[in-house]
Amino acid sequence: MSPVQLLGGDPLSVGDPAVFGVITVSDRASSGVYEDLSGPAILQFFSKAVQSPWTAKYAVIPDEQPIIEQTIKDMADKEGCCLVVTTGGTGPAPRDVTPEATEAVCSRMLPGYGEQMRAISLKYVPTAVLSRQTAGIRGKTLVINLPGKPKSIRETFDEVFKSIPYCIQLMQGPYIETHAAVVPAFRPPAEKRSAATAGVEQGR
Repeated sequence: MSPVQLLGGDPLSVGDPAVFGVITVSDRASSGVYEDLSGPAILQFFSKAVQSPWTAKYAVIPDEQPIIEQTIKDMADKEGCCLVVTTGGTGPAPRDVTPEATEAVCSRMLPGYGEQMRAISLKYVPTAVLSRQTAGIRGKTLVINLPGKPKSIRETFDEVFKSIPYCIQLMQGPYIETHAAVVPAFRPPAEKRSAATAGVEQGR
């Protein structure tokens, strides 16, 4: 397997350190039939888009609902991930159970993310209507399902990530700063942090 980047960002960023979880759900990738390309695509996105200092936890697991549930819970509860991103297992096939696992471990759902991703993907392929991607909240962790193909991941994640930093902020998670040229994170003006305010907030 090619090396993957599990940390990045700029220590001088006004953003807080963040921990991200990346879970590839695939029977074949987890058994070594082929190399996982989807998880590394998400990590590559973080390296390009996130300016805050970040580290990542990365797992490749089979399409088994109990394993998916436990991996999400471990990343949220034990590893302290503010964001857990899954890829794979969101279609209509019998073993596509990632949305069910996500709903089982989340206390509240955020269906708008799935709606937005399907709307984006429909611009490219009519089969986007078959996707059952969703998102939810577990404690202070946002859990979001992404498509399984690297190309589709970038097509959708570049758009939906614009709202993710503020969502995590509202959940009392870290302040995540992005590279605006890659993904301009949206926040109300009063919620934006400057270098001056960062020092005050981080010193509390």
